[in-house]
Amino acid sequence: MGKAETITVNEEGAAPTEFVQSLERGLAVIRAFDAQHAELTLSDVARATGLSRAVARRFLHTLLALGYVRTDGRVFALRPRVLDLGYAYLSSLTLPEIALPHLERLARQVNEACSITVLDEDDIVYVARVPSPRMMSVAIRVGTRFPGYATSTGRVLLAAQPEDWLETYLTRVPLVPITGSTTTEVQYLRALVKRCAQDGYSLVDQELEEASARSPSRCTATTARSSRP
Repeated sequence: MGKAETITVNEEGAAPTEFVQSLERGLAVIRAFDAQHAELTLSDVARATGLSRAVARRFLHTLLALGYVRTDGRVFALRPRVLDLGYAYLSSLTLPEIALPHLERLARQVNEACSITVLDEDDIVYVARVPSPRMMSVAIRVGTRFPGYATSTGRVLLAAQPEDWLETYLTRVPLVPITGSTTTEVQYLRALVKRCAQDGYSLVDQELEEASARSPSRCTATTARSSRP
């Protein structure tokens, strides 16, 4: 194996002697387009990027030849091919990486822990979680498993399954009482899951863990949304 090459970068993250200004300008032309400026004239692009009209024209026509923009002769707009520039990055992201910023924002808004779970056989598995901003919170980590029937996210996921799958689940899985409040009657659980599908959310109170007398402020009710129409 050859000797690794060391590259010294400046504060902007680029090697001073290897910075390609033309690439920077080309990317600036692409970034000039956004939701509020889906179509731009040559003058608009030059003004937005600080480039001269002649330079902006060359970049636009290069992007046109490569299939990244289209024009009717007066205005320019991005073409779907520009998505290829970000596809490699997006395709490498996992669900937790995509969801984490949204979970963090939601946790701050509601002042509660927020999680994403998936069904794995009969259980739910936490694949992303942001703890509550409060001092007291339930110690749940990524990879934690719970019975699907006794959790709000579990019932949401059950509600999104086909009816024949749900019936097989209800007849196969033993509904073991985890607390004194756990639903263990099949017909009632079926009704709760159907209600979840109608409401679009599930609320579970002390079916997985009973409230502690030593920490009465702990909230044991959790809410989640169903993707089933």
